[in-house]
Amino acid sequence: MKLIYAGTPEFAATALAALMAAGHEVMLVLTQPDRPAGRGQQLQASAVKQLALKHGLALHQPSRLQDPATHEPIHAAVAAGAEIMIVAAYGLILPQTVLDLPPRGCLNIHASLLPRWRGAAPIQRAIEAGDAETGITIMQMDAGLDTGAMLQHARLPITASDTAASLHDALAELGGQLIVDTLQNLNQLRPTPQPEAGVTYAAKIMKTEAGLDWQRPANELQRQIHAFNPFPGATAKINDSTLKIWRATALPTNPSVTTHTSPSPAAGSVLSASAEGIVVACGNGQLRLEVLQKPGGKRLPAREFLAGFPLTSGACFEPA
Repeated sequence: MKLIYAGTPEFAATALAALMAAGHEVMLVLTQPDRPAGRGQQLQASAVKQLALKHGLALHQPSRLQDPATHEPIHAAVAAGAEIMIVAAYGLILPQTVLDLPPRGCLNIHASLLPRWRGAAPIQRAIEAGDAETGITIMQMDAGLDTGAMLQHARLPITASDTAASLHDALAELGGQLIVDTLQNLNQLRPTPQPEAGVTYAAKIMKTEAGLDWQRPANELQRQIHAFNPFPGATAKINDSTLKIWRATALPTNPSVTTHTSPSPAAGSVLSASAEGIVVACGNGQLRLEVLQKPGGKRLPAREFLAGFPLTSGACFEPA
């Protein structure tokens, strides 16, 4: 098919590559304007733009799409035969006037099993909530926030070791496969309205959420750490330093070592520090910190981290 593609980050670039590999002709690519990035804050092209430039695709980078003048390249692509628009993690609101332009409408590649986790951060929120699975939904776009009728979905289990980074990569591949399959079978697929039951919203991840509250259960903190890897990184303060925690494991409690005469260690207390990790008491259970980063340093496994940032039993992380 001849199509228009709208997307910005690596997740969207993976699906764009899959569509091109399947033989679809991309008449126009919409992606967000170049943004400052890195320590030098140099303008950096999105992953989708980089792929489009590599393949010589027509590009359009409006900062918003409310102005009808920004629709001209889309009109031109439709006039040249583009039948449908595919959207994945674009990051801009598509007004109804744009949704109505392609003859066969606009399809969205969404990284959750709708109607669960509509919104900006479905991958992170699924991990944070302890969901057993997630997936990809291909839906018809309407003016609502991820509210359109569904065409197809594919499921993916979430393991205890999954981070937002690892789950992102797996879902990106799955999204590419599913959108190719959807277009191949588009004439046979029938849209299904999303059910009213089970709607949840995946709010954007904020840096202010990064702090670890040691009063919480260890399994919840593990999920928070993995959900916030790679952004913004969970944080914990000790010895006047704010550390980033990138990987951790909640440890089962052992009732046989608990006595009525021994008080429970304070939440945030370091119980042990070894090559396997730094074990910290939580509101319920214990959390072993396995990959950490000190200010100005690199991500390191516990063994290497402790060589440059010694911690011993009895130290205590500050309250969030």
